[in-house]
Amino acid sequence: MKIVSTQRSQVLASRLAAALNIPIIDARWQKFPDGEIYVRAEQPAEKIIICGGILTSEDLIELLLLKDIYYESDISLVIPYMGYARQDRQFNLGEPLSARAVAQVIGKDTSEVLTVNIHEKSVLKYFNNRSNDVSLSVPVANFIKTLLLDNPLVLSPDEGAHHLARDVAKYGGWETDYLEKTRFSGEHVKIEPKSVRVSGRDVVIIDDIISTGGTQATAASMLFKQGARSIHTVGIHGVFASGAFARLTSAGVSSISCSDTIERACSTYSAAEALAKYL
Repeated sequence: MKIVSTQRSQVLASRLAAALNIPIIDARWQKFPDGEIYVRAEQPAEKIIICGGILTSEDLIELLLLKDIYYESDISLVIPYMGYARQDRQFNLGEPLSARAVAQVIGKDTSEVLTVNIHEKSVLKYFNNRSNDVSLSVPVANFIKTLLLDNPLVLSPDEGAHHLARDVAKYGGWETDYLEKTRFSGEHVKIEPKSVRVSGRDVVIIDDIISTGGTQATAASMLFKQGARSIHTVGIHGVFASGAFARLTSAGVSSISCSDTIERACSTYSAAEALAKYL
């Protein structure tokens, strides 16, 4: 067994190779003058793990090119971050079901697919093969322990996302709650935990994706007004679009962390060990 990665997921693939004690293939990437992507990865493999997160459309093309190189191999596909997964239904007439369109293409001719904290697990059925979603609840809990916080309160941005915060809190032995938004007028909105007071507490806001950081930043400002001692944000996937990191920092967030499903400077914990257990 060997592993090969797209350019997006080089660090995670290297860590996964180390965790599995298998070689990683040297893939060489370049672009033609017209913008087309070229890759060469000459080493054959009877069984291959292809690791590639999809953050951009180019990431998707790279993944498809690697699949074609190893089309005669037994392919296990690891998708650390799956772009297009949030469009998991047709909200308006004339829209594509993007998650289905992408999953059916990348899942074809593979033995299994692994995702990491995918936004909606119902997407897994579109791969049309053996597929599993790997949770990073334990790595997140272990990372939070390194922050040395005093009895932290683990919050999710809303009730729908509370399952992740609840799992993390269970492993860490911490109290948990979710944020609830109360709108008093068009401009007056209050965000606070559903039932647990934050006064004097170290707070950790956990979400699967940190995208623009707007919700977390607004929540942080209000939680400070409610007496929170410190606020930390931990995401599984660090997209950080539209100046999200600076937005969170300016809101007074003490630490901003994510995993290496999308490789960032603030990727403080890895998905490698959790993925290795499934492979």
